[in-house]
Amino acid sequence: MNYFNWSSIVAFLFFSGSIVSCQPSTKPLQQGLWRGGFTVGENEIPFLFEAVGQTAELSSVFLINGSDRFQLKNVSYKNDSVFIPIDLYDAVLQAKMLDHAIQGRLVKSGTAPDKGIPFTAKYGLAPRFAVKPEKPAVSLNGTWDIVIGTGESAEKTVGNFDQKEALLTGSILTTTGDYRFLEGDVYGKKFEMSTFGGSTPYLVKGEFSSDSIFTGEFITPRSKQPMEGRRNATANLPDAYQVTHLKDGFTTIDFTFPNLEGQKISLNDAKYKGKVVVVTILGSWCPNCLDENAFLAGWYKENSKRGVEIIGLGFERKNDFEFAKKTLGNLKNRLNIGYEILFAGQSGKDNASKALPQLNGIASFPTTIFIDKKGNVRKVHSGFNGPATGKFYDEFKTEFNGLIDQLVAEK
Repeated sequence: MNYFNWSSIVAFLFFSGSIVSCQPSTKPLQQGLWRGGFTVGENEIPFLFEAVGQTAELSSVFLINGSDRFQLKNVSYKNDSVFIPIDLYDAVLQAKMLDHAIQGRLVKSGTAPDKGIPFTAKYGLAPRFAVKPEKPAVSLNGTWDIVIGTGESAEKTVGNFDQKEALLTGSILTTTGDYRFLEGDVYGKKFEMSTFGGSTPYLVKGEFSSDSIFTGEFITPRSKQPMEGRRNATANLPDAYQVTHLKDGFTTIDFTFPNLEGQKISLNDAKYKGKVVVVTILGSWCPNCLDENAFLAGWYKENSKRGVEIIGLGFERKNDFEFAKKTLGNLKNRLNIGYEILFAGQSGKDNASKALPQLNGIASFPTTIFIDKKGNVRKVHSGFNGPATGKFYDEFKTEFNGLIDQLVAEK
């Protein structure tokens, strides 16, 4: 079954500066569910969203991936086009409005011109992937050792999936984070999953050669890589607390950076003296940082009175305070963050490593540093297993709370 027949739709006219049309449009997207698809080579990466708001001024969109609903506000309309901003990732879905459909591109801002990723979307209830007649003959349920790529570039990852009949959800974990909420179907001995949470669309598809082995492809707008999975009930990644550590001779870290009001903040400030401090290295552009700070924001609200403080060190796409004030402010407002977010410089592992020279280097965004009441670094955690990873997310929360309890109890 094919849900789209775009051969009759006029090719999308793209924005060299303005769109020529008659009158400004005030009619919002039709309320309800939409099914979209990004065109990536010969593949379509499907995604789902819901449009809400009865007027153009109140219109917003929710991206849907499994149990996750990611709201995109400030949807705007001009002439015959709609603009759906993705503020955290400095991107926009811009499209021409057609009859019960839209057609356009996902465009990201940056220093280099971005042609964008073409997509189409059609109004109405439809499954993420076309319904197949074959019933599932295999199960992807559980944990898997997965290798993505080949040769020296091959990456060892871990998959954790939940399959209910033909419906498949879960995620793939890497040493720096996870691919968030994947959702799809199993049919016969094949499966397919996708996600789009506002940053990069992903497509995963594979076929079983036995009950415990599959081969497939991991597809993004930039690459298509082979992958192989082997069932392993004890699959796990290397210890995330062993990647980044203090250099010999150091017991503490030190920094001074401005918060979003321009005030210089340091670990030596009275607010942090004698307290347990969690420092998280983040970027507003980083989906795993979003997940970690969503967890930390709620945790801090419930636990700050225990003598625990959190500081976020933000590394943004531009080394520009006003730009970072906006992007990090969007993150702070979206997640209702009650702790300080500081602007520490331009994004990049090298820049983050230079900002904290007492460490052997920053390997991933996010990286989380645990500091005891005496100001000593006790542990450093690289990456983050978000809520899409199921039991791995639960394990992180248990470890996090156990470590904080230990540090708070120390005299």
